[in-house]
This record gives sequence, C-alpha cells and structure tokens, in this order.
Amino acid sequence: MTSSSSYDLIVIGSGPAGQKAAIQGAKAGKHVALIEQTREIGGACVYQGTIPSKTLRETALKMVQFLHATDVFDFRMRDDLKIANMMTRLDKVVRAHGEFMTEQINRNGIDRFHGRAQFHSDQEISIRGLDGKPTMLSAPLLVIATGSRPRVPDNIPIDHENILDSDSILSLVYLPKSLTVLGGGVIASEYASIFALLGVQVTMIDTADRPLKFMDKELTDQFCEAFEKTGGSYRGQQKIQSAQWDGYSKVITQLENGETFESEKMLVALGRVANVEHLNIQAAGLTPTSRGLISVNDHCQTTADHIYAVGDVIGPPSLASCSMEQGRRAVCHALSLESGDVPEHIPMGIYTIPEMSSVGLSEQEAIDKFGGALVGRANFQEIARGQISGMTNGLLKMVADDKGEKLLGVHIVGEGATELIHIGQMGLLHDIHIDRFVENIFNFPTLAETYRVAALDIAKQRKK
Repeated sequence: MTSSSSYDLIVIGSGPAGQKAAIQGAKAGKHVALIEQTREIGGACVYQGTIPSKTLRETALKMVQFLHATDVFDFRMRDDLKIANMMTRLDKVVRAHGEFMTEQINRNGIDRFHGRAQFHSDQEISIRGLDGKPTMLSAPLLVIATGSRPRVPDNIPIDHENILDSDSILSLVYLPKSLTVLGGGVIASEYASIFALLGVQVTMIDTADRPLKFMDKELTDQFCEAFEKTGGSYRGQQKIQSAQWDGYSKVITQLENGETFESEKMLVALGRVANVEHLNIQAAGLTPTSRGLISVNDHCQTTADHIYAVGDVIGPPSLASCSMEQGRRAVCHALSLESGDVPEHIPMGIYTIPEMSSVGLSEQEAIDKFGGALVGRANFQEIARGQISGMTNGLLKMVADDKGEKLLGVHIVGEGATELIHIGQMGLLHDIHIDRFVENIFNFPTLAETYRVAALDIAKQRKK
C-alpha cells in the first residue's frame, strides 16, 4: 500500500538551489518536503564537485608553498603519494558542511525524504526508496532542483578507473605520473592546473584555440603561461578520434589529425548534463528542451505556473552562488513575497591555479556597447603584497568608458582573484567614478591596492 502526504511545497534536490528554496519556503511558514536521491544533504556540489575540488586545490597550493619555503630542508614528495593522504581535511570539510546544511534543514522544520522522485501528476510526486516501496507526496507548489552530472561522450569508454569523469577523478588512489584532460572549460582547467602543480605531466586537449574561451584573453594568457611553467601543455583546435585504455598501463588518445598521446590516466571533462530524464516531467505537462534542460521564465517559472526549476537543470550560468539565489527568488515569487532587486553584475569565479574572476563588461564588450573604452592594468608583481606573499603572477584589469570616468568591468587573474573581485562588483553596483579608487586609501600592503594602480593607469590616459 502506498503512503501519501500533503505539503505546501515540495522541493526535489538538496543541492545549493534546492536547499535555499526549501528554507525560503519554511521561513515563510509553509509545510515543506525536501527529496534527495542520496542519503546526504548537499548534492554533487558538496560531495563530488565544488567542495572536494577546492579542498584538493588548497592542499596542492599549501604543499607547493611548503616546498618553496623550506630551502633549509631536504624535502620532496613521495613517488607513491596517495591522493587520500593529500586530502586529510577533505572528509572533515565535507562532513562539517553537510552537517551544517542538515542542521539548517532540521532547524527549519523541513521534512526530508530519501529516494528517487518522479512526477505522478502536475501536483504529485512518487518517491521510490531502497526498499522499493513508493511514497506519494502532493503539493500545490513544486521546485525542481535536481542538478547535473558529467556528460559521457559516446566514443569514450569511461571506466572510472583509468578513464575518469569529474565525479570519479578524486577516487584515484595514487597521484598519476601523467594525465590527459579532455576539455577546455572550467572543470577541465581547474583540475588540469591542480594536477600540473603537483608535478603530474598534464596535456589538455580541446576544440577551442585556448582554454576558458569566454574569459578575457589577457587572463587566459596568464593562466596558460602559469600552466606551461608547471609542465602542462594545451593542444587546442583538436578533435578526438578515439581514447582507449590499453589494458595494461596507459590510456592511448588518437586525434583526428593523426597525433597520438599516451598517459597513465585520463580525465573527461566535456560538460555536464541536467538530471531530468528520470523525473518523468511529461506527467506534469513539461517537455525538456533539445539540450535536455527545463525551460523557465525570468522568475524560474516553468510553463506550468506552479512548478519552478532552478540550478543546473535550467542551464547557464550553472554557478552555485547563482543557484542559491534562484532557489530563494523562485519561492519568493511563487508565494508573492518581496525578493529584492534582481541581482546585477554577477561575478564569475574560476578556481584554476592561478584563480581567475570577472565581473561586468569585457574590454571588447565595452567597445561594442559604447564605441570605446579605456583600460587600466595593475600587475601583482608591482604590488608590495604580491612580492611579500610570492604572488607575483597576477593581473587586475579595469575597464572604463572612453572618457575614463565610469567603471564598466573588472577582470582579475592571480591568487585571491575570487575575493578581490567583490570590490569591483560593489563599485559597479554603485556606479562608482574611477577617481574614487584613486582618492581613497587601501590597507598597505594588500593586493587590493591593485584597484588604485589600475585606476591611476586609466586616469593618465584621459584626454586633456
């Protein structure tokens, strides 16, 4: 016999988007059910994606900083170094974050359900747990926040041992001596730079002429320079013909141009696919797009007015920060609550080594929109804090209008970029004049001084 319960709001998925949607509903006094396929709260962001990869990144940076700072010691990394030994903090970080989110859910009186959800109708959800018994929930308001998973190309046999995706890459037992990375996007670039810094011979292969094509070219040029200094190699404008594990010791990659690459392991990072197909959204009157996404309006509302979709299932920007806000705003709209102004100038943060971050218009976008632009630059090596901290490989690029007065965009590459960008974001939100960066005082020594240096660079270019 199928049990059935009624709620005011049902949220499917407990990642950043789903969690915030559920909490917003509960804070509005609604009876909320949160459905998660796995036992833990947090989704792929916490257990396979953002948190683990950033923990590995921090570990890699600290290890290399230690190597560089210990000239008085005879120290080197073991050849048989286990990745698990490098990530002693990972379990602690993930557990702490998971416990924090679970506490939030429980504190707000949200009912949790573990199992795979499917639409039974436009207001009914069937949940099938491990015991196979279905549970039926119903609500007049529903939010889909089921996230995404790595895309699996048809011509590449991912076995999660030798040829891995971005979920299974951290299950490696030992640090490989060589790694081929397929892809040139965010995930590919982040992992490629991390493993290269750790001494792995990394080759990135992609169809684009440079990695992270959507970022400012000056930033990606510095990234590529740093990547190559650690022994990494980028092969652009290439297509894969085949990739196979030889059954013994290496992965063999064949390009369409006839070139062959051999490596101990391979990471396939060619995008992600929305988790939609198992939801049976057709039963709710919804149809996925040709790209397998759920179509929504500016309020994250689907074609069924009482059903909302947020996060990776609706496509770009697919950022955890944006997904959280989408979840909150979607429920506010559904409940006719004031959600505040629509966010402007959303920052992009990429945790490569070095970091990259961007907000506002690029130089070319400013030229296209306003007919011209003045650009100010500040290199980290010119800043005292950059020299003190050994963070000389960095650049802050400030974009202003052609008069050099109005701030239009900020683009940063270098350690701390994802933190520094928020100064530029606040400047954009308040229509700040470039001279405000010159006239005010920044702590010394800090990397934030780069804003003043870049602003001075713009000021000296103004027409008299």
